[in-house]
Amino acid sequence: MSVTVEHTETIVETNQDFCVPEQSKPFLCLKTETEAIILGFQHFLVMLGTTVFIPILLVPIMGGGDVEKAEVIDTVLFVAGINTLLQTWFGTRLPVVMGASYAFIVPALSIAYSRRFSVFIDPHQRFRETMAAIQGALIIASFFQMILGFLGFVRIFGRYLSPLSSVPLVTLTGLGFFVLGFPLLANCIEVGLPAILILLLLSQYASTMKLKIPIFERFAVLFSVAIVWVYAEILTAGGAYNHKSPRTQTSCRTDRSGLVRAAPWVRVPYPFQWGRPSFNAGDTFAIMAAAFVSIIESIGVFIAASRYGSATPPPPSVLSRGIGWQGISTLLNGIFGSLTGSTASVENAGLLGLTRVGSRRVIQISAGFMFFFSILGKFGAILASIPLPIVAALYCVLYAYVASAGLGLLQFCNLNSFRSKFIIGFSLFMGLSVPQYFHDYLLTSGHGPLHTHQIWFNNIVQVIFSSAATVAIIVALFCDLTMGCGHSSTRRDSGRHWWGKFRKFDTDTRSEEFYSLPYNLNRHFPSV
Repeated sequence: MSVTVEHTETIVETNQDFCVPEQSKPFLCLKTETEAIILGFQHFLVMLGTTVFIPILLVPIMGGGDVEKAEVIDTVLFVAGINTLLQTWFGTRLPVVMGASYAFIVPALSIAYSRRFSVFIDPHQRFRETMAAIQGALIIASFFQMILGFLGFVRIFGRYLSPLSSVPLVTLTGLGFFVLGFPLLANCIEVGLPAILILLLLSQYASTMKLKIPIFERFAVLFSVAIVWVYAEILTAGGAYNHKSPRTQTSCRTDRSGLVRAAPWVRVPYPFQWGRPSFNAGDTFAIMAAAFVSIIESIGVFIAASRYGSATPPPPSVLSRGIGWQGISTLLNGIFGSLTGSTASVENAGLLGLTRVGSRRVIQISAGFMFFFSILGKFGAILASIPLPIVAALYCVLYAYVASAGLGLLQFCNLNSFRSKFIIGFSLFMGLSVPQYFHDYLLTSGHGPLHTHQIWFNNIVQVIFSSAATVAIIVALFCDLTMGCGHSSTRRDSGRHWWGKFRKFDTDTRSEEFYSLPYNLNRHFPSV
């Protein structure tokens, strides 16, 4: 199958090869299934950071120990594998990984700290009760996402998007996670700094070497993680951190997570494994706000993935379909008990740009690794013991690629227009400034700027305005639709004429080829 994108881009995907154009070479192709499998493992390795970080943060606060951490991590991995397959088969069909979302951390923490769970003396019982409350809220919130997606509300939103308003959305989908980059890396600078330097050396400098297979360009993440992980293991075994502070030991040591000891050899996650879910209206509203934020961030990832996958801009109907299936993913998260809702993985979208391979098949292979390591818990726990500063080093590069995908949309806008300059600059600035204010206020005061007696309402405001991408798209879309709407040049300044032919699914054969459902399902579920 060959799909021509814009004027010069071509995407070729067959059973054996997947090719993406590059300026210096005619094609970069996957010649063997072995390359696809290795790339799939690399995608799995990249999504592992978020998968491990969220349970390690939340489970102890809920009353769980190492056993519960290992079980929740296995559950998140297992459900992520299901959700990734669903999204690549029936959702947007873009090469995106559906993983855990950081947007759900604030409402999950609020539920965990709720006074109604303080009556439980047994930590294990408190963990189960807290998990039941989070599960119930996720299940209800998933229907909110499904309604917005399958009933076409996201399609309406997508039709108002322009390249101009998409620039801050996609850019801050990447830059908005800057706190997970160098600040986390600096917790163990002797491990994190070599990781980012080796990654840059292999991916940007060694990749210029003329090799039959561009191994450094495609597998730089694997080489970097392996080299620095062994180096961190040597430091740990040599006693370099024996007398360091607990924080340093937690960040640097390779034997501090306790997951390998606690993880079972074989365990298959199953629905309602921690009991029946419970339902609370306040919890549900807060989780719904996080679900809304995850929708916005997923749309940003979908646009970035379409750019790096050499696809046409996703039609609004395809975005809506993808969000509907994201709602099903969040429903599965609630049923299985994975602590957090589902979202399109930002770091994996960045990996598409780093490797220059945007294969749907590679992403589906990565889902197979998610199943394998979630069921064989000991092996997954070994990989989960990778120090977080190494993961943060990867984020510094991968999030930057997503941000650059957003900046690349500027080519469709008229940058000589002062209207365009203001909308881009103002939305980017507010998208960074407003969340920073909310984060700082929360850290210094222990609560958000809005401190009413209705905790659920406070959480809604905190969650929405703590997301850089959400604040940016609210500002950018409002300005784009209201400023200069009476001028004839506004449409061209915003780049709407470039995306006009992709507004409907069937107006461009390239969109139909790339985004059509498998097994001729488009005949029964047409996109409009």
